Order: sequence, then C-alpha cells, then structure tokens
Amino acid sequence: MSKRSRKSYFLGLALAAGLTLAGSTILQSAERKTLEGTISDAMCGLKHGMQGMSAADCAIKCVEMGSKYALVVGTDVYELNGKADDLKALAGQKVKLTGNVDGKAIEVETVAKN
Repeated sequence: MSKRSRKSYFLGLALAAGLTLAGSTILQSAERKTLEGTISDAMCGLKHGMQGMSAADCAIKCVEMGSKYALVVGTDVYELNGKADDLKALAGQKVKLTGNVDGKAIEVETVAKN
C-alpha cells in the first residue's frame, strides 16, 4: 500500500468513526424525563423583572414579546417547546412536567399542576 493510499485509508477510517460517534451522541441526547418545577419564561427564568406583575402575568407577557415558556427546577432553567396553551394556563405555578429533555430544552408531552 502506498503512503498516499494509507493516508487516505486512515483518514476515511477516522471520518467513519467520527460520524458513528456523532450519530450515537445525537440519538442519546434527548431523554424522556419527569421533572417538578415552576412555569416561568426563558428571559426572566428565576427572577421576574416586570415590577407590579405577578410571576404568572410576567411570564405570559414575556412570551407574548417573544420569549419561550420555561421550567425552573432549583437553579436550572429549561426552555419549553410545545403545549403553549397548557403552559400559559399554569404560568407561575408549580407543576409536574414530562417530556424529552435535550440539554436545557424540553419538548413537553404532559404538564399538570403539582
């Protein structure tokens, strides 16, 4: 095998291994979990900035201005996708939420008052 062929072989092998590893990481990144926390918005997170408004009203207003609903669990803030009407109805309240967690984002399956 020539030096050039060997280099191409190892480069192809490394590329294939990298793609396999990347594919398995992507497949494993989202995990179905149930979490308990408070519905907020991604912009305010732990602390609401609109004075004179309840946490619920602030979260709803922030979402109307382009933020996303969020779940606050301790000091962690998860951005929520899906079930916007349910999240709006539960804004500012403690909930039990089930969904696919991918880093700090959750695709919401179910949400109920806790």
